[in-house]
Amino acid sequence: MEDSILYSIKKMLGLDPDYSAFDADIMIHINSVFMILRQLGVGPQDGYAISGPDEKWSDFLGSSTLLEPVKSYIYLKVRSVFDPPSNSYVQDAIQKQIAEYEWRLNVEVDPGR
Repeated sequence: MEDSILYSIKKMLGLDPDYSAFDADIMIHINSVFMILRQLGVGPQDGYAISGPDEKWSDFLGSSTLLEPVKSYIYLKVRSVFDPPSNSYVQDAIQKQIAEYEWRLNVEVDPGR
């Protein structure tokens, strides 16, 4: 998988990495999700943000593989605001998956477990 956060999210959204017309929009949504993750206890306490394709997953996740679902979570959150499905059943399924990722990520970083 692409290590660039921006490029990998664009790829999952079905956009070519070289197509940059929506980069600013996608980065705004990605950075919003990083704030949500910080509130869930995932990521640096001071927060995290990207400003282009140079920020890598390894910058945010380090070498841990326990937080790999962060990638899918960010994709689903970005998709739900950037390119929401028109079918309500698909949207409901995405929201349920987002809620499960939030719960599981929160459990993974809970210091009391």
